[in-house]
Amino acid sequence: MPTKAELKQQATHIKLKVRKGDRVVIISGKDKGEIGFIAAVSPKEQKVIVLKENEENPDQPFPLNAAVKHRKARTQGERSVRMKIPVPIHVSNVMVLDSKTNEPTRVGRRVEDGKLVRYSKKTGDKLVDVQVMEPKE
Repeated sequence: MPTKAELKQQATHIKLKVRKGDRVVIISGKDKGEIGFIAAVSPKEQKVIVLKENEENPDQPFPLNAAVKHRKARTQGERSVRMKIPVPIHVSNVMVLDSKTNEPTRVGRRVEDGKLVRYSKKTGDKLVDVQVMEPKE
C-alpha cells in the first residue's frame, strides 16, 4: 500500500497528451463540435482552456465553454457589462486535430532519434508542434 507522500508525488507528475497551442475539437458538452486552440493547460486538475480564433480581431479570441459574468457599473458614466469568461474543460472532452488530415485523433508518444515525440494514432505521422498564440487581454 503506497503512503500518502508517495501518492502525492505520483499525482504531481501527471503527463498530458495535449499542449498549449494544439488545435483541438470539443467532443462533448455545450460546445460540442467546435474547433479551437488550447490557451492554457492545468495538468494537476487535468483541465484545459480552449479559445476559438476571431477573424475580425485576431488579438481577442472567443472563449469556448464560456460562462457569463455580470460586472456592475462602478461609476455613473460607466455601463454594466456581461463578460464571457472561459471555463476550464476536462482533457477527456477534447481531441487533438491531426495537422495533415484536419481530423480528430488520439495522441501517442514514441522515441525517435533519442527524443520523445507525439504522433497521431490515426495516421501514424508525427504531430507538428504549432506556434503558441498568446491571447491578449
